Amino acid sequence: MSRFTTTCEANMIVITAPTGNIGRPLLAQLLDSEEELRVIVRDPARLPDTPRGRVEVITGSHADAHVLDRAFDGADAVFWLVPPDSSRPPHDGWSGFTSPAARALAAHGVGWVVAVSALGRGTPLADHAGLVTASLAMDDLIAGSGVAYRALANPSFFENLLEDIDSIRDEGVFVDVVDADRKAPMVAVADIAAVAAELLLDRSWTGTDSVPVLGPQDLSPNDLARIMTEQLDRPVRYERQSLDELHTTLVGYGLDAAFAQGVVDMKRAKDQGLDAGVARTPETASPTSFEQWCATTLKPAVLS
Repeated sequence: MSRFTTTCEANMIVITAPTGNIGRPLLAQLLDSEEELRVIVRDPARLPDTPRGRVEVITGSHADAHVLDRAFDGADAVFWLVPPDSSRPPHDGWSGFTSPAARALAAHGVGWVVAVSALGRGTPLADHAGLVTASLAMDDLIAGSGVAYRALANPSFFENLLEDIDSIRDEGVFVDVVDADRKAPMVAVADIAAVAAELLLDRSWTGTDSVPVLGPQDLSPNDLARIMTEQLDRPVRYERQSLDELHTTLVGYGLDAAFAQGVVDMKRAKDQGLDAGVARTPETASPTSFEQWCATTLKPAVLS
C-alpha cells in the first residue's frame, strides 16, 4: 500500500452500520464530541433515541452509490463497515459492496477513512483465508481511492459466542472448528469502537496502515470454556466440529455456497495461525478481558 498525506477542512464524520455491534457503541462515543455526525442506516427506527436530533440521518444502504453521494458530500472522515452478506461470494460482498464507496470517497475529497478489517496481512495464509482475504482486498480498494486510511485489523470477537447462546444456556456447549488448545487473540467489539473513535476524532495521521486490536490476552477454546464455567457458575465445554460439518451446516442454513466456503477457508486459516502474525504490545492490546465480557454481556444473555 502506498502512503500519502491528505488534509481536509470539514468537520463531518459519517458512520456506516450505526445500529450494529461496533457502530452502535462508536456512535455513542462520538456523541460526546463536538463533531458533526451523519449516519447511513436502512431503518432509522433502529437508531437509539439518544442521537436523534443530534445526527443527520441518510436513509438507505451504503452499497448504493446515490446514498453514498449524499452521505459523503462535505464529509471529512468516514467509518466504514461492510456487513457480511451470506447470499453472495465473499469478494462480491466486500469489494463489490465497497467499489461505489471508493469512487465516492475520491469524488467528494473525503480525507480519512477508518474501516473494520482483519488480521493476516503479510502472512502466508492471507491469500487463502476466505472472508479475511476478501476483507484485505477491500482495504486495498479503499486505500487506492486517495484517502488516509486505517484498517482496524481484528481477530475473532467475543460476541461471536452469542451465536451459541442457546446451546451454552441449555446444554453447556459451544462449538467451533479450531484445536481446543490453540491460543489466539480475541477482542470485545466495544474496544474496536473505542479505537475507531480515537482515530476519527484525531485525524492527525496520514498515509495507509493497519491498526491491530488484539484484546488483552490470547485464549484457546479450552480457556474460554474454563472462564465461562467460572463466570456462569455452571459447566461449559468446547465441542470441536469438522470443517466439512461446518460447510454442510452453513449450506443447510441457505447460505451461498461460495460464502460458506469462505467461512470454512477463514476458519481453516485461523486454526493454522492466521491471527498470530502480530505481537501484542501496549499499542495493539485492548482492555476488555474475557472475564469482564462474560460478566457484562454473556451472563445477562444466558440468564435472560
